[in-house]
Amino acid sequence: MKTYLKDAIINRRTNYKLSPQSPISDDEIQEIIRFAVKHIPSAFNSQSTRIVLLLGEQHRKLWELTKSVLKGNKTDEQFASTKNKIDNAFASGYGTVLFYEDGQVIEALQEAFPTYKEKFPEWSHHTSAMHQFALWTILTDVGFGASLQHYNPLIDASVAQTWSIEPHWRLVAQMPFGLPTQHPGEKEFKPVDERIRVFK
Repeated sequence: MKTYLKDAIINRRTNYKLSPQSPISDDEIQEIIRFAVKHIPSAFNSQSTRIVLLLGEQHRKLWELTKSVLKGNKTDEQFASTKNKIDNAFASGYGTVLFYEDGQVIEALQEAFPTYKEKFPEWSHHTSAMHQFALWTILTDVGFGASLQHYNPLIDASVAQTWSIEPHWRLVAQMPFGLPTQHPGEKEFKPVDERIRVFK
């Protein structure tokens, strides 16, 4: 493994302090998305991951929509805390990546390989996770800060209606990103040797 790849993995951290600036052009952001969708592996080469990239006003619209949905599910006190977090950690950024998995692809694989029918939804999540990790790492490497959020399924219907998302696309996660305004704190690690077993 090359040192620069190891460094990129180490530098990928959760960053909640974001500003609405970008160190690269929108075209370069789109090229990063295209690269990941094309080259990140998937179970059975299913290529089931779908990405929606929201920038600028569309990004802010997502988080206003999220607040609107959550307001109906929380007390006033709870919502005040949620609103503060969304406004200052997610909506404050430059854009958001929405990670979807195509249900039609998964169902086709279930029909083609019935022996593994129960496993394909799980493997689909593995595929999505690889895309999430790869994009998070690449975005960090070009100068962004990001975090991974899961407001689904609460926002699924509203998001699908707002951006005309295909009904068979299933929302998995949301990744707000922007120019980081502070470094994340120190990360704690459990003993690695307790998490690995080697047999020779």
